[in-house]
Amino acid sequence: MSRKERVKDTWSTKKWFTVLAPPYFGNVEIGLTPANSPEKILGRVMETTLYDITGDFSLIHVKLYFKIINVSGDVAQTEFHGHEFARDFLRSLIRRGSSKVEGIFDVVTRDGRGLRVYPVAFTVNRIKTSQEKAIRKVMKEIVENKAKQLDYGDFAQEMVLGKVGSEIYNLARKIAPLRKCDVWKSKPIKLRTRVVEVGQEAVQPA
Repeated sequence: MSRKERVKDTWSTKKWFTVLAPPYFGNVEIGLTPANSPEKILGRVMETTLYDITGDFSLIHVKLYFKIINVSGDVAQTEFHGHEFARDFLRSLIRRGSSKVEGIFDVVTRDGRGLRVYPVAFTVNRIKTSQEKAIRKVMKEIVENKAKQLDYGDFAQEMVLGKVGSEIYNLARKIAPLRKCDVWKSKPIKLRTRVVEVGQEAVQPA
């Protein structure tokens, strides 16, 4: 059997599975993926954009990642597996004579899921180090409190759709004039369990 025939036979055993975004992103179809059995696609990560989810072209710079967690028939269900802004878009937000304030925070959602969150703020003018620290403190308080209040899916939705960034903006602009605030990146993290007392455990970000 020739190499071309072997490749053809391999593909003939595969079927295409329709991949859906999770309910908190509208169960929108985000693509097709091939496999010769449903088990082979479990854990596979699919990439799409927020434009594909919402139809809003102004959100094409937001990349979304969804991990396949279940297959029913030829339909695969997913969960949120992080997001990030396109690098070109981020670079376009930088202005001479202004400051860029970034934060990296590990949070745990109300249902015990871990995420590493990367907020960013762009100021109108260059600011002092003390102001940067104050803005970063606001970022930390908001993302941590928001995560405690919301389940994983709801937190992911509010973060990606800009609601978390808006809350940061509304408070941080009292510290310094801002042009934009958002969460430009997130990714799931594993949690480690730390024993506090005999019979009691506390979950901490890894």
